[in-house]
Amino acid sequence: MQQAVVEPWGLAGDRRWLVVDTDDVVVTAREVPRMLLIEPHLRADDGLDVMSPGAAPLAVDVPTTGAAEVILIHKNEVRAVPATDAASAWFSAAVGQPVRLMYCDDPSSRHPNPRFTLPTDSVSFADAYPLLVANTASLDALNDLIAEGPRAAEGPLPMIRFRPNVVVSGGAPWEEDGWRRIRIGAAQFRVVKGCDRCTMTMTDPVTAARGKEPIATLARHRRWDGETWFAMNIVPDTPGATISLGDEVEVLESVPAPDGPPR
Repeated sequence: MQQAVVEPWGLAGDRRWLVVDTDDVVVTAREVPRMLLIEPHLRADDGLDVMSPGAAPLAVDVPTTGAAEVILIHKNEVRAVPATDAASAWFSAAVGQPVRLMYCDDPSSRHPNPRFTLPTDSVSFADAYPLLVANTASLDALNDLIAEGPRAAEGPLPMIRFRPNVVVSGGAPWEEDGWRRIRIGAAQFRVVKGCDRCTMTMTDPVTAARGKEPIATLARHRRWDGETWFAMNIVPDTPGATISLGDEVEVLESVPAPDGPPR
């Protein structure tokens, strides 16, 4: 995107939709890699236009009827409103199992981990926090390490593997581990916690094929507390601001990068 409005729970329109299985538990590309082949396009009215290989395109409107239901996102109970039966049928075919498409009608009702955030913070359907920021210098450093390792053929990896909302260039590798507050254009953010990475990063978003990188290399060089780490979770302090491609990024507060989990 060229620009986006920063809302309290994330970028406008981001992570407001998901699918759940027959037990109302979120289904992601961790379990079903082929989900990465579904291509969504956000409409101005918060609806979606979606495409998937071998399927006719689908237009999905924001549900205006139907009661909110309780679903589970990584053991967290969250309220969501179901989309139409036709939309759920389309996604069931695309995913390869029965699922229902759900919409986050009230993102203010879900809160991130209180160990790292304030009681007033909120998050939509993201795994844990409103936004993720990544540093191109750190990706370059990681790709250099991959090139030196036993699975060099799997690299270099593109930044899309890590699915950040914001990508920053011009810094030093891994310096983001020590950031505590940053400004992006007119928007300010708290940098609350490093991001521990999962099998999603090992899946090629173009082919849905799964390899060993980057987790294999991160495990050798950035493994703490049994997890591997790349990029930082951030929380907005100035909701309503717009961030744009090319905005200046200023580190307002930082500490020396820790020799351990970036928290």
